[in-house]
Amino acid sequence: MHWSTAEMLGQAPPALRAHTATRVGDRIFIFGGCDAKICYNDLYIFDTETFHWTRPIQSGEIPPPRRAHSASLVELPGQRPKIFLFGGGSGPNYYNTLYTLDTVTLFWEKPMIHPPPPSLASPTLHLGPGPRRAHTSWVWNGCFYLYAGGDGQRALSDIHMLPGGAAVKPAAPPAISSASYGWVKLATTGTAPSSRGYQTSNLIGHQVVVYGGSDGHECFHDVHVLDLRTLTWKYAPVDRPVPRLSHSALQVGSYLFVMGGHDGTRYTNDVLLLNLVTMNWEVRQICGNPPLGRGYHSAILHDSRVFLFGGYNGHTTFGDLCILDLSACAYLPQITTFAVAADIS
Repeated sequence: MHWSTAEMLGQAPPALRAHTATRVGDRIFIFGGCDAKICYNDLYIFDTETFHWTRPIQSGEIPPPRRAHSASLVELPGQRPKIFLFGGGSGPNYYNTLYTLDTVTLFWEKPMIHPPPPSLASPTLHLGPGPRRAHTSWVWNGCFYLYAGGDGQRALSDIHMLPGGAAVKPAAPPAISSASYGWVKLATTGTAPSSRGYQTSNLIGHQVVVYGGSDGHECFHDVHVLDLRTLTWKYAPVDRPVPRLSHSALQVGSYLFVMGGHDGTRYTNDVLLLNLVTMNWEVRQICGNPPLGRGYHSAILHDSRVFLFGGYNGHTTFGDLCILDLSACAYLPQITTFAVAADIS
């Protein structure tokens, strides 16, 4: 594998940290984040084929400036792909508003989430999660999931789900059904992770692999797996402790590529591979000029390249775009049939 630094062509973003990056086809959408002074609500799009940046005009109900929010791509039948953006904050403010971005028209909406009618009253149905930053989100079976983070007072461990099609502004309320109204707070069983933020959550088939994070006091090294079919957590013992927070984690075949982050002592530029079958950490030789140690960056896998942008090392906010070419490991994304941690307790 080989590191290189891309030339910034076009209208590139400034130095950013705690932004989001979402891949839509051959493009990467960067939104929000902050530098040493202020938060932003700008949108930048990077073309992975031409290496050209644009700063397009946004319209609609554009989210206010924020950092440490989440963004996930939602693709529902008959609809254009949309980015679902939730939470984050700026200064002392923590948000719990959901926004959606049409990735074709670049039009933002703040969807109307209908409350459940009295006939469907349930403690699990509600208007939405509380304000938070440093959470994670994913999409499974057309539904949007939100996990953990922090609300400024404490770290969280809750999981919420928005059913597919619920975040649509209809002309009139949809027909009454439990799948059409409000968020659902999910109850899980098994060995759940402790409360945390700045963790990573990777969707792999019907399972979510949660790694690392922090509760504001401790930098975690544990790995847990949530089965979305049964809502059961399992603890996955790894061969050695590798604490991380504000890192990135990408699924590359049967591995998680964990990049950068803070290990409880310093910011690192390591690239570590977690074998999802054996739950062992592995190290591969990487050539070239690696990025400086950092956290709060973004990393996107496309084809056989990882695009890493921005971040922060405790002193400097970065605006560089670094590319990790998988080279001899380019076959890894083709591995699609494997069992995640078959021997976990």
